[in-house]
Amino acid sequence: MQAPGTPSGTRDFSSCEMMRRNYIFDAIRGVFRLHGFNQIETPAMENMSTLTGKYGEEGDRLMFRILNSGNFLSRTKLDDLHSEDYRTLSNRICEKGLRYDLTVPFARYVCQHRHELTFPFRRYQIQPVWRADRPQRGRYREFYQCDADIIGSKSLLNELELLQIIDEVFKQLNLRVVINLNSRKILTGVTQTVCKTDRISDVSAVIDKLDRFGMEYVTTELMKKGVHSQSIASLEQLLFMTGTNEEKLCRMKEVLAESEIGMEGVTETENILKKISRSEISTGVEFDLALARGLDYYTGTIIEVKSLDLESGSIAGGGRYDNLTGIFGLQGMSGVGVSFGAERIYDIMDKFGLFPENSTQGTKIMFVNFGDSESEYLLPIISSLRKGGIPTELFPDAIRMKKQLAYASERGIPFVGIAGEAEISCGKIVLKKMQTGNQENVAVEDIVAFVQNCNTTPDS
Repeated sequence: MQAPGTPSGTRDFSSCEMMRRNYIFDAIRGVFRLHGFNQIETPAMENMSTLTGKYGEEGDRLMFRILNSGNFLSRTKLDDLHSEDYRTLSNRICEKGLRYDLTVPFARYVCQHRHELTFPFRRYQIQPVWRADRPQRGRYREFYQCDADIIGSKSLLNELELLQIIDEVFKQLNLRVVINLNSRKILTGVTQTVCKTDRISDVSAVIDKLDRFGMEYVTTELMKKGVHSQSIASLEQLLFMTGTNEEKLCRMKEVLAESEIGMEGVTETENILKKISRSEISTGVEFDLALARGLDYYTGTIIEVKSLDLESGSIAGGGRYDNLTGIFGLQGMSGVGVSFGAERIYDIMDKFGLFPENSTQGTKIMFVNFGDSESEYLLPIISSLRKGGIPTELFPDAIRMKKQLAYASERGIPFVGIAGEAEISCGKIVLKKMQTGNQENVAVEDIVAFVQNCNTTPDS
């Protein structure tokens, strides 16, 4: 019999991994709440009509579709099954799909619940998404995103606030990062004036792959889309230009002088950078023309965060979308958001040992089970410890104490409580520190304070 396993691109998480993942989620969630964001959740699956046409050709191709329940072929004909038009067939037999990201479902949510919301609406969401991508290091088919969005305001202060959130999250997680900044408006201007084409989405999607595949790939793909080699050479100079943010934007002003939308993007980017200089953001922010964010719904500022210690692709990103809700019938509702990639953040923190020791601490004290009478003595003590916020457990079976201590040691439980006849008679507990082997008699009424204040390091 073949051993069971998870589908490719998905993973199980051990209790230790879950505690570390929750350490990341709690840090991100705490920063979101400090900035006044409220949590929502949306279903794992959405109607395909909600999802398709929002992410570009690649996004549509990488969606997981769900077969209609019952006879999913009831709306098809034999000719459909042999047709090469797989999209039409897919739309007939798959009316729902797993969400590709959290932003499009959020736009659907805003439209559906518009009369219940107060705008600007600030939401955060921490849930899994699914993409039928080729699994590789740092890239999974099921992964968590941690999103914060502000919708119903065009103010650039919202972009600044998201940059502050990024700065605060990565400070808390002790990760060294750089924030790359660009604008879809600048990219639109470059596409029109430098590449001499209106195929903005196509050019942006190709530029977005520069980091992964290099300039040779970008050149080949742009030529396939009809961009002249001389235009590509000019574009290459811009993509690899160096200097300060101010020097790069001055160069963009020269290039985009005749582009109204391009100059609008430059002005907005300058304003954001000016606001950053007056804030307490200490993370480096760099203007990067090569940043494209290959999702069609972005219209303004785009943001991407990368680790300074490990090449792992983007670990957070986002941007401005001016009319994503318009697709669902709610016009003129501009929004901006950021998404943190929990999986890549975890991988970097794990590689460099950045998780605090207590991030994997579960049970803090376990009591040895000697039998029914001893257990009855311990039950109210265990309740008081739990009320004091101390994770506590009683070993369920009255087996040899050596085996119970081995269990506690293997679990990494720092304290073991022992109460036999002698301890019970005088209202005491023997508290054993597993790291040092030291033991101390503690009065029952003092045990909560003792455990709360006690250091568990070997030299204590």
